[in-house]
Amino acid sequence: MHALDVDWDHPTDPRPGPRLDHVRAYVGTAGADGHLWHGVPTLLLTTIDRASGRPVRTPLIYGADANRLIVAAAAHGAPEHPAWYGNLTADPEVRVQVGATVSRAAARTATPVERETYWEMMTGLWPAFEDDQTAAAPRGIPLVIIDSRNGWSDR
Repeated sequence: MHALDVDWDHPTDPRPGPRLDHVRAYVGTAGADGHLWHGVPTLLLTTIDRASGRPVRTPLIYGADANRLIVAAAAHGAPEHPAWYGNLTADPEVRVQVGATVSRAAARTATPVERETYWEMMTGLWPAFEDDQTAAAPRGIPLVIIDSRNGWSDR
């Protein structure tokens, strides 16, 4: 299934629990409740599941630099990358909600230089990423750069 054939308006959300509650509050209030989570900015990233071809939505902490959004594939320091990261490496076409704005975008793994540039910003936002990096040392934590297709205002 190609990104053009995806029903982006009906993604699969996280399993019941705090992440699902976060997504529901974010979507239900157009980001008024949920954009800031524990004092840090979050977005909703929708990727195309590489197995099913269905869209999957995930809440993530993000940093911003000009027209770029940066997220960390931390998975709380798990030994394997999070599913959403595998999805976007298979198909970089994503959908992003930041506050009330929903946009199409392209996502890619940061180069080593970009990772070095943005890692300090991301750990400044969420210091626990350092602990995650230590726990995930064999795999490392990739940073993902999300570039807007048409600014941050299209659906």
